[in-house]
Amino acid sequence: MNSPQGLSRRDFLRVGVAAGGGLLIGIPLPQLSSSQAGSNEAFRPNAFVRVGTDSIVTVIIGKSEMGTGIYTALPMMVAEEMDADWRNVRVEAAPVGKVYFHPTFGIQMTGGSSSVTSEWDSLRKAGAIARAMLIAAAAGQWAVDPTGCRTEKGEVVHQATNRRLSYGALAERAATLSPPADVPVKDASDFTLIGRPTHRLDTASKANGTALFGIDAQAPGMLTALIARPPVFGAKATRINDTKTKKIAGVKAVVPVQAGVAVVANGFWAAKLGRDALEIYWDEGPNATISTAAIREEYARLAKTPGKVARHDGDAAEAFGRAAKQITAEYEVPYLAHATMEPLNCLVDLREDRCDIWTGTQFQSLDHAAAVNLTGLQPSQVHVHTMMLGGGFGRRGSATSEFVVEAVEVAKAIHAPVKVVWTREDDIRGGWYRPLAYDRIAAGLDENGNPIAWEHTIVSQGVLEGTMFAPDGNDGSSLEGAVEMPYAIPNVTVALHPRKVGVPVLWWRSVGNSHTAFVVESFIDELAHLAGKDPYEFRRTLLKKKPRHLAVLDLAAKKGNWGASLPKGHGRGIALHFSFDTYVAEVAEVSVSEQGKVRIHRVVASVDCGRIVNPDGVAAQMEGGIVFGLSAALKGEITIERGHVQQRNFHDYQVLRINEAPSIEVYMVDNAEHPQGVGEPPVPPIAPAVANAIFAATGKRVRKLPIRMSEAV
Repeated sequence: MNSPQGLSRRDFLRVGVAAGGGLLIGIPLPQLSSSQAGSNEAFRPNAFVRVGTDSIVTVIIGKSEMGTGIYTALPMMVAEEMDADWRNVRVEAAPVGKVYFHPTFGIQMTGGSSSVTSEWDSLRKAGAIARAMLIAAAAGQWAVDPTGCRTEKGEVVHQATNRRLSYGALAERAATLSPPADVPVKDASDFTLIGRPTHRLDTASKANGTALFGIDAQAPGMLTALIARPPVFGAKATRINDTKTKKIAGVKAVVPVQAGVAVVANGFWAAKLGRDALEIYWDEGPNATISTAAIREEYARLAKTPGKVARHDGDAAEAFGRAAKQITAEYEVPYLAHATMEPLNCLVDLREDRCDIWTGTQFQSLDHAAAVNLTGLQPSQVHVHTMMLGGGFGRRGSATSEFVVEAVEVAKAIHAPVKVVWTREDDIRGGWYRPLAYDRIAAGLDENGNPIAWEHTIVSQGVLEGTMFAPDGNDGSSLEGAVEMPYAIPNVTVALHPRKVGVPVLWWRSVGNSHTAFVVESFIDELAHLAGKDPYEFRRTLLKKKPRHLAVLDLAAKKGNWGASLPKGHGRGIALHFSFDTYVAEVAEVSVSEQGKVRIHRVVASVDCGRIVNPDGVAAQMEGGIVFGLSAALKGEITIERGHVQQRNFHDYQVLRINEAPSIEVYMVDNAEHPQGVGEPPVPPIAPAVANAIFAATGKRVRKLPIRMSEAV
C-alpha cells in the first residue's frame, strides 16, 4: 500500500507494477458518458487487478483510505468474484487517471459516502473477468473444457480429476489471453465473502506503525516548510521582517506565497521557530469587521423574511389560518472545523521535467490539475501519490486544492523537495469550516394533533458555489435534508437565504444534513409534545408510506427499549434521517445533573444502507460517525471576533474524550438493494436524538449547538 523505507515512492511504483510478471487487467465498462468524463471516451476503463506469480492478488484502488475501510470493502468485491484467497489479497493506491473517475462526478475523488455504491458494479465485473481468464488459462494448460473447471480460494480446480492450479501458477498464461467480452457476476446467494464480517487489510500496518500517511512521506534532500498565515481571512502581508528568522539554525529560506509567508528549514522545529520569529505587518482588509455575533444577528433577521423557495407543497399560509395549534422555533448551529487527527500536509518534488506530489487527498484529479497549471508541465509529467489519510471528513477534498497549491509554490521558489506541514493551530484557524446556519421553522396542527402546515426558512452559506459541483450556480448544500423532509405533511414550504461571508466554508461530514437533521428532528419532537403524543409513535404515523424510514425507526426503538422506565434525571430521545441514500435512526439515553452537566450513556443506532459488503466496516463507521457527531453537538464551535478566529487547538476546540463516550449498539437492516454509503449518514441524527433526550429528562428544549443547558428553553 505504501513504499518501503529507503525506496522512493516513484521507484516503488515503477518496480511494483513491473515486478513478478503476472496478470494485469483493465476492465472497460459502460459506466460513464463522454460528457460526464470530460473526454471523448465512450466507456470508462476501471478496476485494475494484478495477479502475481506468487498468487498475491493486488487490487489497485482509485479511492482514498481515510479510516472508512474502503481499502477492505472494495477489494472484497473483487475477491468475491475472483474466488480469491483473502489471505493473499493486497491493495494499492492508484495513480491519477481517467480510468478511476467517479461515475457520477467525472473526477477521481473520494467523498459523498459513495465509494462502495459507485464501484459496486465495475469492481465486481473486474473480478469476474479475472476469474474467467484464470479458468481459461487452466483449461488451456490441461486441454479440457473450461465449463468443467471451478475456482475456490485462489485456485482453479478441474472437477473431473481434482487437478488444481494456483492463480500464481496461471498468472503468466492468463496474461496472454484476451479478456472475454462479458462475464456474468455472481448471484448474491453464492456470496462467500460479501456480507460477512471481514478483517481490514490495513489493520496490521496501522497497528505496527508501518502504515505511511502523508505526514510520513520523505524524499532525498527534503526540506520542511511552515507558512505564516493571515490572522484574518483574506489579509495581505504589507511588510515582512525576516532578520530574526534567518538567524535561526536550520532555516534555509523565507518565501512569500499566496497563502502567506513560508519559512523553509531542514526540519519541522527549525521551521516553526523561524516562523515564530517572523515580523509581519498585515493589511487585514474588509474581513476584519466579521464577528460571530454580527453574523448571527443578521441571520436571525433574515430568517424572519421570505427566502428563495426550494420546496412548495400545497398552501402552508392557508393551512396556518385553520390550524388548531401553532408553534414557531428558531435554531442555530456554529461554524465547525474538521479537526482531522493528521493535520494537512503535502510533499512536492518538482524538477524540470517531472513533479511528484505525496499527500493524503480526497480529490486527486483536482489536485493534479492544479499542479499541472502551476508548474506548466504536461499532465503526464505530474504524479500525485495518494497516501493514507489520518482523517478527511471533507477537509482533504478541497475544490481549490489550496494545501497542494501552496506546497507547489514553495517547491517552485526553492528548487528542492519540500513538505509543507500545517500545525494544529493552522488547521483550527485555517477556515474551510462547516457553515454557521440559522433556521426559523413553524408548524400548525389540526384539532386531532396532526401536522397540516410546515414552513422552514434557512439562512446559511453554501459550500458548492463556485465549484464544479454547482455548475449552474444552484447550491443546494444548505437545503439537503430539509427539502427531503420525509413526514407526511400536506402543506410544506422550505426556503433559503444564501449568504456570502468572508469565512471560507467547505463540506463537513454529512454537509448540510449535519444541521438540517438537528432542526427537523428536534422540531418534529416539539410537534409531538404539542400534540400530546409519543415522539416515536408520532413519527410512525407520519411515515406510513415510507417503509424503509419506518423500518429503521422501528428497529432503533425496539433495540433502544423505547418506552421503558429510566432513573430520575435520565431521558431517552429518538431521531431519524435519510442522507446519501442511507436510512439511519438513533436512540440516545442521557442524563442531566443538577448542575446542568449532560452525559450520554447509551446510543442505539439502526441503519439501512442496502446490501452490506462488510458488516464490521458498517458498524465501525456508525460508531465513528456517532462519536464525531457527539463531539460537534456537545463541544464543537468556531467563533470569530474582529475577523480573528478565537479557537486554536484541542484545549479550546474540544472533541469527545474516551471517558465521555457512550455505549454504542449498531443494528443493520440487510436487504438486496444496491449498497450505499455509511461514512456520513450516522452523523446527522445524533444531535437531535440527544437534544430530544434532554427534553425528556428536563423539559427543556435545546435549539442551539453546542449544547449548553444554560441556553436551553
